Order: sequence, then structure tokens, then C-alpha cells
Amino acid sequence: MGSVCKDEREEVIQAWYMDDSNEDQRLPHHKDPNEFVSLDKLAELGVLSWRLDADNYETDEELKKIRESRGYSYMDFCEVCPEKLPNYEEKIKSFFEEHLHTDEEIRYIVAGSGYFDVRDRNEAWIRVWLKKGGMIVLPAGIYHRFTLDSDNYIKAMRLFVGEPVWTPYNRPHDHLPARNILKHLWTRRMLLLLELLLEYVEAFGSIIMIIIMSSLVWYCCILRICCVCAIIPKNI
Repeated sequence: MGSVCKDEREEVIQAWYMDDSNEDQRLPHHKDPNEFVSLDKLAELGVLSWRLDADNYETDEELKKIRESRGYSYMDFCEVCPEKLPNYEEKIKSFFEEHLHTDEEIRYIVAGSGYFDVRDRNEAWIRVWLKKGGMIVLPAGIYHRFTLDSDNYIKAMRLFVGEPVWTPYNRPHDHLPARNILKHLWTRRMLLLLELLLEYVEAFGSIIMIIIMSSLVWYCCILRICCVCAIIPKNI
């Protein structure tokens, strides 16, 4: 039997749907039973991820290529822990407020670990656990929040295109252009999936595929109407 190749990113980045508990935000908050989310599914939401060499970030050629290809000209570091972050309690509280940015949020963890929570298209929270060596890009317009895990320490490289703008827009801010761009991006991805399913239908004539395709057609139509009427659900 052939072995299944494991995605090496999963050693430093894991994601799952959260429960509805109001317990300590630093706990994992798994559902019962656990409901994990693949990194490919995160990518469908626009959340990109890499595994890099955090011990050699100063000379890492892969990081250099990513920065050059995506235009990340600015770089600094943020260390979050009670001993290092001024106004720690206030900052941690503000980080965990649901918000969005009008630009990408790029975080590369060089030490420690923490949780980045993002909304999926159905308003459910996905918790993304990022550990040393993990890097993610949250797209402009996605509602999200951050908290430390129970280790209470993280050191992250922050990247940005040009001069950094860290302004958070707490929910609701659906009128911002970045939010609408993200909605249309998700719509286009659904349409691409529809085209792929159509190819399968033409090739195999599967009744099951036709049913799936019909459901997606209705979903895309409703989604498009909502976009035009500006009554789209807040995280679509």
C-alpha cells in the first residue's frame, strides 16, 4: 500500500471549528466530537499558509521569495506576553474583539504559539493554531480575532506592503470596500467550483453530480442577488 503524503504545514498550523463555550479564550475550544478544518479549506476562504524555517528566518530563501512575490517590503516583530507587551491586558482584550482590516494581515511565528480565529461563510468560527514556523495571510475584509494559547507567549514577524496600517475595524463594518471585494472573491471561487463540476457531469453523466451542481447553481444565484441588494450575510 502506498503511503499518504502528509502536508508538512500541519505540523505548525492546525485548524478546527470552535465550540460555543465562554470558557477561557486561551483554551482550544474544540467541538465534541472534534471537527478539524483542512488548510485547503482555509485557502478557499482566502487564508494562505506556509511552513518556514523559523530558526533561520534572516537567511531563509523561501521567505525572501514570498516577500518579493507578494510585495511585503515592511517587516517588524511583535512579542506578546505579560512581560514584554505594554498595556498587556488592554491589548489582549482589543486583539480578541472581532474585527477586520482593509489590508492583508501577515503573521510569521518565530517563537511561541497562538490562535487566530476567522469566520467562515456561514458565520462559524474556525480556530487556527499557529506555532513556531507557521505563517499565514489573512485576506483584507475577513472578520477575525487573536488570542494567546495557554502558554501565554508568542513572537511574530509582521509583514506589510509599503507603510504599515494596523487599524482594526470592529464588527460591523460591512460597508468597507475590502469587505465587498472578499465577498466577490468567494463568489468567484464558488463559480469556478461549479465549472469543475460541470466538466465532471459532461464526462460521466452522473445523476449525483447533477444534483450537486443544481444545488450550487441556486446557492450562487442567491449569493449574487444578496451582493447586488447589499443584504448579503455578514461573512459571505
